[in-house]
Amino acid sequence: MAEEFTVVPVAHVVGGRVEPTDDYWGGTRSVIRIDPEQFTESSVLGLEEFSHLEVVFRFHLTDPTDLHPEPRHPRGNPDWPAGGIFAHRNMRRVNWLGVSRCRLVKVDGLDLHVEALDAVDGTPVLDIKPWFSVMGPQGDVREPAWPSEMLADYYTDPRE
Repeated sequence: MAEEFTVVPVAHVVGGRVEPTDDYWGGTRSVIRIDPEQFTESSVLGLEEFSHLEVVFRFHLTDPTDLHPEPRHPRGNPDWPAGGIFAHRNMRRVNWLGVSRCRLVKVDGLDLHVEALDAVDGTPVLDIKPWFSVMGPQGDVREPAWPSEMLADYYTDPRE
């Protein structure tokens, strides 16, 4: 059942944070610089009409030996229930893929200026999609209390 395939970055993150941290991504500004060798400005035509982007990226700074397929407590906190690898959204993943939703500030040629993208300088971006609210969760959303507790400061601006 294992299948391998090659994924080529379409862009890289420029600026913003230089190392990943657990919280305080609010106010973080960075640029998603689309590869001019692969794309022209026509690739972003109409993108400025959207307020938010969904960005798929690779956790390129992850230690490949730091994979935790066994159940574990989020952020090592024993007050939160242990869950398997697919019950977490962190960088310890088999394919090191991350998904983030961020605010699009402006489009400048092939530079997408964004805010609150939780990826660091140099991160390879694998795909960029405009956020369609209609594509968000359908029906009632159910989740345990611990993610809201854990991420209470995730998008807090550290200057506040």
